[in-house]
Amino acid sequence: MGDPQYMKFPDLRLAQSVFTLASPSASSSAKQTSLTALQDAIREHKMAPLYHYLAHPQTGKLNGSGESGSTQKSSSSSHMPSLRRTSSINTTSIIGVLGGVKQTDGADLPWDEKLYESMKRENEEELAAIQKEEDEAAEREGDTEVNTARGKRAELYARIGDKDKALEAFEKLLEKTGILASKIDIVLAIIRIAMFFDDKTLVKKSVERCSALVESGGDWDRRNRLKAYQGLHLITIRSHAAAAPLLLDSLSTFTATELCSYSNLVVYAVLAGSVALPRRDFKSRVVDAPEIRAIVGSEDANERLAGLSGAVSSQPSAGTDASAMDVDTTSSATPKPAVVNLTTLSSGSAEQEKAEPEIDFSPLAQMIRSLYSGHYQNFFRALSTVETQFLAQDRYLYEHRRWYVKEMRLRAYAQLLQSYKVVGLESMAQSFG
Repeated sequence: MGDPQYMKFPDLRLAQSVFTLASPSASSSAKQTSLTALQDAIREHKMAPLYHYLAHPQTGKLNGSGESGSTQKSSSSSHMPSLRRTSSINTTSIIGVLGGVKQTDGADLPWDEKLYESMKRENEEELAAIQKEEDEAAEREGDTEVNTARGKRAELYARIGDKDKALEAFEKLLEKTGILASKIDIVLAIIRIAMFFDDKTLVKKSVERCSALVESGGDWDRRNRLKAYQGLHLITIRSHAAAAPLLLDSLSTFTATELCSYSNLVVYAVLAGSVALPRRDFKSRVVDAPEIRAIVGSEDANERLAGLSGAVSSQPSAGTDASAMDVDTTSSATPKPAVVNLTTLSSGSAEQEKAEPEIDFSPLAQMIRSLYSGHYQNFFRALSTVETQFLAQDRYLYEHRRWYVKEMRLRAYAQLLQSYKVVGLESMAQSFG
């Protein structure tokens, strides 16, 4: 069906940078790094609308009161019970999970009127050139060339961070597009725009729309991309039981690097699987999953190499014994794993490798191993670190961090109590430290 289109913009990493700038949980160094990345991107891509949206002294989400749009409620939210678990459904904003306004002082995005006007002029010049191209195509060429110009306009609006105009342009392009693969790509772009601005209602609607298109004849690649999109969306609305199988399935077929990095996908898959899967599935699909062990780390060096080379099957067989391949968590000499992207290893994409963030997976590894093996003191220590290093630092996870910690604690308590008919309080206290 052809190569995917409209995948470059918007860059969701910028939305994470904005979240970091506004978050009370981020360190000063992380804020400064995010500020630099955001400023560089705004200048490089001439993002005048996004710059105004974020930095304007009166209405900017980072510098101003941020009241514009921060308290708007979705008219249809009461009819969407699947979104009831997320309060940010009522705060459609790039920092909606923080209430729509900046929570702390720190690195500000300075407002420069001259810079804004300069970028705005360049945006207008680009749009005029695209309009001229479309007019000439309408006069001298066919529908394909006209749609090419329309696609450039939609991508431009997505690139510069103009949400409303980007959505309008993509919708018009969708109406004039007859090729199924192109329709799917357009709706995926709409989903990413909605994710960028944390518009969960639009994400849900667009995911359902894209799913219908894929089911009508979408190819393998787009079907697998959508699976990752669905899983990530379900994480943001606290539907981890539905998200876990989608995210775990995506590990061996992941190509949606426009959505997130492979390392982040591993984090989301591990977190969803840990809180939602039954013990037997948790063992086979998380603790012993070769893709996860290759990234998060295994105490068996040979197994890590086998996972990286693809020598281990990417999916457990139907008859996998849940008691097999138990992990020894008593060792204190577990080596810190390097960040590895299995997708990069298989495709040889240097660009994907460069985009991989440096992540210390050891708290996640300790959490899942100690939970499965019943080392509860280690589990609670690891869970606390996971909360501060992962849940509180990620724009998709932040809103649900307290719920997640509570559920994981309950899971540990239930696991201990299910093992015995009678458990003394002193024994429980010793087990949990």
